[in-house]
Amino acid sequence: MDLEQQLIAAIRAAAQDHIAYVCYSGGIDSSVVLAASVRSGTQTVALLGVSPSLAAAERADAHRIANEMGARVEEVETSEMELEGYRANAGDRCYYCKSALYDTVQALAATRNSEGVIFVGTHIDDLGEHRPGLQAAMERGVVAPLVNAGFNKSDVRELARHWNLSNAEKPAAPCLASRIPVGVEVTAERLAQIEAVEDCLRSHDVWPARARWHESIVRLEIPPEMFERVVADPLREELQRACRKAGFKFVALDLGGLQSGSMSLPLVAS
Repeated sequence: MDLEQQLIAAIRAAAQDHIAYVCYSGGIDSSVVLAASVRSGTQTVALLGVSPSLAAAERADAHRIANEMGARVEEVETSEMELEGYRANAGDRCYYCKSALYDTVQALAATRNSEGVIFVGTHIDDLGEHRPGLQAAMERGVVAPLVNAGFNKSDVRELARHWNLSNAEKPAAPCLASRIPVGVEVTAERLAQIEAVEDCLRSHDVWPARARWHESIVRLEIPPEMFERVVADPLREELQRACRKAGFKFVALDLGGLQSGSMSLPLVAS
């Protein structure tokens, strides 16, 4: 059985004759689940969680990608910012974020006439990582079709290419709250600061990139091959102005380049 058949079979087995509510972000994993659900003939609704942690650019891109698939997208406002555990950002922030999302989806599904199943884009490579959000999914009976089909990240991209999804090569795009150090409170104001700087980077094709929040300092992580352009005028001056306008006093360029999970890296002496 090829990848397409494996995933569609997993979708049909999990959904049966229920509506599939796909927790969709526009990322490659949830996009493949959404595309497979649509192709399987299952009645499918893509639900895009909207909150201050979702960048406007990612929100717009998610709609664009879903439109390419012919999928229907409904936006749902999530309330993770109201949860003390989320704002505390103590290392388990994703548990509270995903709990808020799944609770919102379950509440929505309960208002519909037909029974539903909730799908997420988790794949088997995610299972060995520190992902508190997985616990929230387990507690609520959320289904991961990619796991059921035995997909890893490479399989996800291979199938996305086969289906000519425009985001097949899209890098990971974690939420804006991931730019705030563990232990530092997440606030709407800080998320807005981060988004303003990243909007400037995107507008100049300096992407993928991260604007890491360190009180009065913003630490920029960008691919090393872009360093030369960023530190040369006129982009250097324009970027500095954007960072100051966002409320930062100082702008630092991280020589380590783009790093996943750098906000939770332990300090080292060497």
